[in-house]
Amino acid sequence: MTLDLLFLATLVGATLRAATPILFAALGGLVSELAGSINIALEGMMLIAAFFGVIASAFSPHWFPDAPMWMHPWIGCAAGLVAAVALAGLLAFFHLELGADLILAGIGINILAQGLTVFLLVAITGDKGSTAGLASFAMPRLHLPLVDAVPVLGPLVNGDGLGGQNILVYGAFAAVGLIRFLLYRTVFGLHLRAVGESSDAALSAGISVRRMRYAGLLLSGVLAGFGGIFLAMGYLTLFQTDMVAGRGFLALAAVFLGARRPLGIMAAALLFGASQVFAAQLGLYVPSQIVFMVPPIVTIAALVLFNLHRRRAERRRVEAGIATIFAPSRIIE
Repeated sequence: MTLDLLFLATLVGATLRAATPILFAALGGLVSELAGSINIALEGMMLIAAFFGVIASAFSPHWFPDAPMWMHPWIGCAAGLVAAVALAGLLAFFHLELGADLILAGIGINILAQGLTVFLLVAITGDKGSTAGLASFAMPRLHLPLVDAVPVLGPLVNGDGLGGQNILVYGAFAAVGLIRFLLYRTVFGLHLRAVGESSDAALSAGISVRRMRYAGLLLSGVLAGFGGIFLAMGYLTLFQTDMVAGRGFLALAAVFLGARRPLGIMAAALLFGASQVFAAQLGLYVPSQIVFMVPPIVTIAALVLFNLHRRRAERRRVEAGIATIFAPSRIIE
């Protein structure tokens, strides 16, 4: 294989890894959005899942000394998901039971996650920055031997020298198909979308609006939790303060840039992942201040272009409708 193909495979693999946490969180944002409850707290849910995933995996050998080694990262994964779902449940309780504004409650959850993780980090490790002093586990990687000899695909899947892509990378893109099936091929998905389209109509049809919105927010927490776990147990193997670094908000942007469709969201997540990889490569040649500007600029530009495209499409539909109304009728003799 030529160096150009190897570089291309490495670049694509890095893009997939960078897109994975955004894609997980964006799918979670899609589920809650279609239920009529926009989840501003994706950032906090990812952060809390990353923290508890690392802590639980690090202490798992002490808690379960007889457990096999392969089980410890999965224990950390389970703990991170429980923490993210608990935070999603808290958001749902504030909004659906106490009547709190969903946007303000989501901002409060994000602040709570940031403060709580720093407080617990200092209390457990004595370090404000990271868990570098703890020996935590990483989620397993998958090596597919059948593709080793395939040009581009072999290095893309198995050629990073670390045993293949992380299992959560495959999980993120598999989740696109699962969420698509759940939303458009099941009764649950039909009820969820009905609640988001018109809660009054759904209620008159016998659908519990509150229950479906609870389900949407909790499932959103699960998916955002997977994104946070990948950051701390796949992308890295430690927790760092504020390591989510705005990916939760990128995920929200991906929901609308992807036109609230799973496949569109996947494309948007790949775009944002590619922008992060490009920024990392650009950092070799330009000051870091410019590098940090690249992902936000790409996000804003993509949203502006999408909005312009949508407005033009709406204008064409309106003009077509007006032309149909005022078209001269044919006289049949």
